[in-house]
Amino acid sequence: MHSPLVNGGPADPIARRRTFAIISHPDAGKTTLTEKLLLFGGAIQLAGEVKAKRNRVQTRSDWMGIERERGISVVTSVMTFEYGGCVFNLLDTPGHEDFSEDTYRTLTAVDAAVMVIDAAKGIEARTRKLFEVCRLRDIPIVTFVNKLDRESRDPFDLLDEIEKTLALDTAPINWPIGAGKSFAGTYTFGTKTVRRIADDETMTVSGAEDSAVAALLPAHEAGAWQEEAMLAEAALKPFDLAAFREGHLTPVFFGSALRNFGIRELIDAMAAYAPSPRGQEADKRTVEADEPKMTGFVFKIQANMDPNHRDRIAFMRVCSGRLTRGMKAKLVRTGKAISLNAPQFFFAQDRTVADEAYAGDVVGIPNHGTLRIGDTLTEGEDIVFRGVPSFAPEILRRISIKDAMKAKKLREALEQLAEEGVVQLFIPNDGSGAIVGVVGALQLDVLIERLKTEYGLDAAYETTRFSVCRWVSADDKAELDKFATANNSAMAADLDGAPVFMASSPFSLRYDEERWPTIRFSDVKDYQKKAA
Repeated sequence: MHSPLVNGGPADPIARRRTFAIISHPDAGKTTLTEKLLLFGGAIQLAGEVKAKRNRVQTRSDWMGIERERGISVVTSVMTFEYGGCVFNLLDTPGHEDFSEDTYRTLTAVDAAVMVIDAAKGIEARTRKLFEVCRLRDIPIVTFVNKLDRESRDPFDLLDEIEKTLALDTAPINWPIGAGKSFAGTYTFGTKTVRRIADDETMTVSGAEDSAVAALLPAHEAGAWQEEAMLAEAALKPFDLAAFREGHLTPVFFGSALRNFGIRELIDAMAAYAPSPRGQEADKRTVEADEPKMTGFVFKIQANMDPNHRDRIAFMRVCSGRLTRGMKAKLVRTGKAISLNAPQFFFAQDRTVADEAYAGDVVGIPNHGTLRIGDTLTEGEDIVFRGVPSFAPEILRRISIKDAMKAKKLREALEQLAEEGVVQLFIPNDGSGAIVGVVGALQLDVLIERLKTEYGLDAAYETTRFSVCRWVSADDKAELDKFATANNSAMAADLDGAPVFMASSPFSLRYDEERWPTIRFSDVKDYQKKAA
């Protein structure tokens, strides 16, 4: 994708990038908001295309059978579009309760996030969990309070809940005029302008007390609203760019994605306030986005996006420099060079070969199992990017198949799906059957579905005596070997050969932690620890 200067935006290609994700609880309106953002960016032509994309293979993120059946998004989509002089890379994240760690990894590849909140429900469990992941990386968050055209909670209550629940300061940029059936638009504090929902037109007023604003509401509501808006303007925090960039304050916008209202203000704010690509921490140093040499890390693997071609796409966040089609890059894990012959950009309607990409861009690299999640690519430097984590699974199961002659095929399939991040694969030291682990129960259904449709394997689950597992390490290798020998029947190796200890219960795990104080039991593994 070539990136001409648009509408007088910054000429520096890195300064033009805005890479962000949308986080929300299910049903808060994320899909609708995504659609409207793409509509503003010209990436789709008609509202409704995101939801009606089942007939277009390249466009849809719900290509997997299980997604179509349940009407949910299981995989992460990447969409690139231009607006207002900026190049936006929107990484969509699954919002379903049983989403996988794929969602967490996606948030390692963004520089900002839009948090969508249902105006009637406020902060919900999934939103809170995703927010905590953002907080770990100090990701700046813009808040969009959605569905103002329906019955909703008091705006002060919503802001208070955000501040108390998330320990995040709020700075409302606009204020809703009415709610539900009487929702008439928004009043913007800084510019003293009103945007009417009836015609999406803007008018300048003298302030919230202006009679032109009051005229938009039923007479019995106007006075109370003006008092409320004037109180909000005087008492609430003003927007502070530095506090926002540091992840301490969120600007808040009120609107209705379904009515296409408030979207322009939101995307304008992302262009004006959201940071351009930030420096990325590696094991030896911080890599700045404006460095001349290309670096990047793989945060997602997706196989069979096109069922007609068993393709395998590694999604890489470019961290610095300029990626050009055909260049060679060093895969740090193996030390070998790979050719980037057909890097791809993803649009709402299609995918296209990327002749060049810059820091902040997300490109798809077709490969046949060469790349893994967490891999670092460079122009020669031996560095490994941090922060692409693997989480200890919450559910452990053995896999069985009726046809024992297909055992080798099952092992190969599980290895490929583990490399892709669908499941984690553990090989017990005692030679017993492989164990798979997942973060959310939905991933168990995804695994069975994909084994059947992609590999022709009818598989089923068997329970195992283990319910929790931890990666183990120690400063003294002899001590770790002693622990592994003493607990051989509970030891396994993960896909990278790292030692894993399995316990029958959290109580049993705590008992072993107390017995072996020199052993570290970790529930998170950073991918930089992979063996070659």
